[in-house]
Amino acid sequence: MKILKFGGAAIKDGRSIKNIVKILQIYKDSEVVIVISAMGKTTNALEKVISCYFNSKSKLQSALQEIKKYHNSILLELFDDENHKIFSSIDKLFKDLQMFLNLNKSPNYNYVYDQIICFGELVSTKIISGYLNHKGWKNSLLDARDMIKTNNNYRRAKVDWNKTKEKIISLIKKRENIVTQGYIASDSNNFTTTLGREGSDYSAAIFGYCLNAQSVCVWKDVPGILNSDPRYFKNSILLNSLSYEEAIELSYYGASVIHPKTLQPLKRKEIPLYVKSFFKPNEKGTKVGKNLSLNPDIPCYIIRKNQILISISSLDFSYILEDNIYQIFKLFNQNKIKVNLIQNSAITFIVCVEDINDNLNNLLIDLKAKYNVNIYKKVNIYSIRNYNESAIKKIEKNKKILVKQITQKTVQMVSQE
Repeated sequence: MKILKFGGAAIKDGRSIKNIVKILQIYKDSEVVIVISAMGKTTNALEKVISCYFNSKSKLQSALQEIKKYHNSILLELFDDENHKIFSSIDKLFKDLQMFLNLNKSPNYNYVYDQIICFGELVSTKIISGYLNHKGWKNSLLDARDMIKTNNNYRRAKVDWNKTKEKIISLIKKRENIVTQGYIASDSNNFTTTLGREGSDYSAAIFGYCLNAQSVCVWKDVPGILNSDPRYFKNSILLNSLSYEEAIELSYYGASVIHPKTLQPLKRKEIPLYVKSFFKPNEKGTKVGKNLSLNPDIPCYIIRKNQILISISSLDFSYILEDNIYQIFKLFNQNKIKVNLIQNSAITFIVCVEDINDNLNNLLIDLKAKYNVNIYKKVNIYSIRNYNESAIKKIEKNKKILVKQITQKTVQMVSQE
């Protein structure tokens, strides 16, 4: 069994979806599970629907119509016959979404988010499974929510591994080729949950782990894992191979090619991960596995943009001690603020955070009740793995560095630009 994962950029239009058929020829002698993300920018478009649902109901139908129009255009590229049953199947999914919008009574934003956002994956897998069957690549479409079981921490759900493994094995063992969704799961009440943004890679790793897969291959719109994000750095270089440990470090610091949770389950069972180009499937891409060295051995650059730097000091200039740090982190946890960098001195504790759930103001109110607090918004964190002096100088050039940390393998800098 091999696991293949296709991200949104790889299935953004009809031409891209047709390319999947060509890629599957590589696996003609293998059983595969295909894990699919939402198409193109559909997740962003559904987030707009969610925003309209809570804040601007007058714009809701317009936002929804744009998503339906986008997917219908893809259907028309893939299927010549407009009477094909796939058109009514997709229409039913959008009617289900409309029904939820009409009937929902819950004010819980995170719950509502997960019940709406999942339709991106539900629609994409319905289309792709239908198209592959239409082209003769026979497959079964399974709902990931029937297989991946989690707690009810909506938007960042935690996997129940025992239940998930049992469900995956029981539903997949008698089938050959499977198409299913990335990113989505369900709780004990069968309400939809999600695994965190970009969680489709993690879904692929979950299936790989539970099925003892031979490999997991993530198909991207880049040649593989690069030493830097080409959107922000010039002359990015392909990494031919790296160890699980190095890949986990890169993902921890924010490398966008691999989801941070993806590698742990693969490492536990020594399942190799391949990251390959959707557009050039015969090229080798990057292999992540056991006892692999970083090849080539060069600095790797990572940037986290639009961070918030918070400086916390005591009101009476007393030391920031373990009890203070415990209380501060308790507030971060309560407000679901993601911490990406920490530095402390005798009287000051500095953190760089992301306000994913828009809870920063609540956090600041809690902190200011006990501490002096200063914040710097829209800062960037630069991380360099396997750094050298020239790599540090490259990042520092023309920037105001607010925080700098150096360890044996990694340099991190917080900058205003």
